[in-house]
Amino acid sequence: MNVLVIYSSPNKDGLTAACAKAAEEGVKVAGCHPETILLNDLQVGMCKACEDGWGTCLEQHTCQTLDDFQELHTRIKQADAYIIVTPVYWGEPSESAKALLDRLRRCEATKGKESSLTNKPVIAIAAAGGSGGGMITCLASLERWIYHVNARIYDLIPVNRWSREYKLTAIASAAQTMVSKEQFASKENE
Repeated sequence: MNVLVIYSSPNKDGLTAACAKAAEEGVKVAGCHPETILLNDLQVGMCKACEDGWGTCLEQHTCQTLDDFQELHTRIKQADAYIIVTPVYWGEPSESAKALLDRLRRCEATKGKESSLTNKPVIAIAAAGGSGGGMITCLASLERWIYHVNARIYDLIPVNRWSREYKLTAIASAAQTMVSKEQFASKENE
């Protein structure tokens, strides 16, 4: 099973990174090797709403803005499950997460039921450091994105610096359970 752990934070030792590491551990315990992607190490710019507002994303389901998005989009299409971890900035996903998710939405949501993410499970994690606020509005944004691309919510997990310890355990458990159940379901369908 190909599981992508996608996280977006410039702080490689902070709460968001700890959440991504917990997700990785859960995937490993379930017997899979996660592929971890740190968005801040890539060049994925924001959607430019090309040409008449759509560009190639509407009909060809590809993005014509050339950067690291194309390779990442291919890897995302090939994955079986996703764990998206973002810090909470102003009650929203980070800017690097929004850039990726907005471009994916334009390329995949326009496919409807033919989306490459259709029915694939997603765990979305909103990590709020600082004041600890904004987790729920951030998760609401991620929940809408999951529906738009026709994926399936496996879990939505808010975490802040006060809930960190037990939520890291919950994240690892959610990742392990998702992978174990999805592997079992795919074997039943064979």
